Amino acid sequence: MRVLIDECVPRKFKFSIASFGHECSTVPDACLVGKQNGELLGLAEDHFDVFITLDKGIEYQQNLASRKLSIIVIRAKSNRFIHVSPFASRCDEVIRSIQPGQLVVIGN
Repeated sequence: MRVLIDECVPRKFKFSIASFGHECSTVPDACLVGKQNGELLGLAEDHFDVFITLDKGIEYQQNLASRKLSIIVIRAKSNRFIHVSPFASRCDEVIRSIQPGQLVVIGN
């Protein structure tokens, strides 16, 4: 799967997800820095299958029903790698089963 990792997620989390065989890019890698969520999701869905974020409000800010892009929201203690990295294997499980336009929340 082609995975885009949001700016709020530590950049090195990309390598954790890529270790499961997924093609991963960060928002900066994809030259999408500074884009607002609606615009970012619109641009991302042509090139990616899954978007990983820590943005807890994304499900309330965006109409996801019409999106091809699937979204995983990680609810970690903080955005520090030490708090996000334990969710990598669960993200992999979700990536393998998530449906287009679906949003899955992982964590607390």
